[in-house]
Amino acid sequence: MVYLEEIDRRDRDDGTSRANRLRQVPPQTGRFIALLAAMAPEGNYFEIGTSAGYSTLWLGLACRQLGRRITTYEILSEKVRLARETFAQTGFDDVVQLVQGDAREHLKGVSGISFCFLDAEKEIYKDCYDLIVPRMVSGGLLVADNAINHRDTLQPLVDEALTDPRVDAEVRVVLKSEALPGAADATGYHQLKWDASSYSSGAYFVKMISGDFTRTQKVMLVK
Repeated sequence: MVYLEEIDRRDRDDGTSRANRLRQVPPQTGRFIALLAAMAPEGNYFEIGTSAGYSTLWLGLACRQLGRRITTYEILSEKVRLARETFAQTGFDDVVQLVQGDAREHLKGVSGISFCFLDAEKEIYKDCYDLIVPRMVSGGLLVADNAINHRDTLQPLVDEALTDPRVDAEVRVVLKSEALPGAADATGYHQLKWDASSYSSGAYFVKMISGDFTRTQKVMLVK
């Protein structure tokens, strides 16, 4: 994962064209979708938009813990090549099925979707939504990335989802990690204040890491 994170950082810094970048999710989002995938009910797992396989690795961790598999779709040949290399070198071939092609064609023949992560070209989100929602099991999760920073394109779909009686839809911000000042050197009680004035009400996840100790806590913001 660190190797792919470094490539992604370099591509963003050196001005690599959008079409040639990995365009993968940040680590914070990877952890978040892995938590969601781990909470999904039994059924079929899908990802639309593999790129080099970074987000798939996070989802694969959840699938491995649950004894499940995930099918991921990528349409670009070079990204498929990179993803195959990623899964082979990380030993995730046992939980990941990589399919080259347009997910919209393949999804027409599936059912029992319990989890789907959608991170592809934003122009196809509406088509994917219409294909996925009717094929989901009760309690299934459809997670669509970039609903906020691509608001101009995705707002009509967000509005539709928020009023769709078939689903319970929410828009959430995934916060970046923030270290406690001086906490690396000191034991004892530490406190971090979060200015939530610019965030909407809802559920957020806080991950605490100290040495070998890790805990993820759900917190509610009410305004």
